[in-house]
Amino acid sequence: MSTRRAPVVAIDGPSGSGKSTLARGLATRLGFIHIDTGAMYRVVGLRAAEVGVGIRDDEALGRLCDRLAIRFDRRDGQVRVLEGGRDVTDDIRRPEVSRLASDVSTNPSVRRALVEMQRAMGCEGGVVLDGRDIGTVVFPDAEVKIYLDAEVDERARRRTAELAERGTPEDPRATLAAMIERDRQDSTRSEAPLRPAPDAVHFDSTRLDADTVLARAIELVRRFTDS
Repeated sequence: MSTRRAPVVAIDGPSGSGKSTLARGLATRLGFIHIDTGAMYRVVGLRAAEVGVGIRDDEALGRLCDRLAIRFDRRDGQVRVLEGGRDVTDDIRRPEVSRLASDVSTNPSVRRALVEMQRAMGCEGGVVLDGRDIGTVVFPDAEVKIYLDAEVDERARRRTAELAERGTPEDPRATLAAMIERDRQDSTRSEAPLRPAPDAVHFDSTRLDADTVLARAIELVRRFTDS
């Protein structure tokens, strides 16, 4: 039986399925802390590019992770990603950083370091974490597990719209191709591949709006907290 003060909510799924939107909404409605684990890998990719660390250099990436100071800060109703006091929220969403994040996420030293950070952040519960291995690796004992998916064409459409809104438009065909490749990398990597936890509840968001997905997730969490 869990001794946490509040549950850990683990949300896994492929890129563009709506994990971060759902996690932010849940955290706000439940008064939980949102830990965006994908953003953490993006920070590693960003900093590796900035300081010239090769994405295959396990030892150097490990040292880089040891120096990182990642935290999430709520400002004006939005969660900002900070590294060493610097706001990198917009920088880590650039398409080239997304590709770097996928590459560094296969590195054993990076995964070990970030999983340790994530467990420390969420060990007492009252958190919502979204990523690709939360319910299988980071918190296999999470009280609530959701696997959020959507058809790849819809996920690519959402990502294209998001990039355009951020002022970094990308060819929709390039976005789709990159997403298909990201899915392949994530599901076939040897270190913590993307897959649903056996006890996860599956949500397909292809034809659902964000509010409907959020309502279903809140109902699921409340069933646990009321039991």
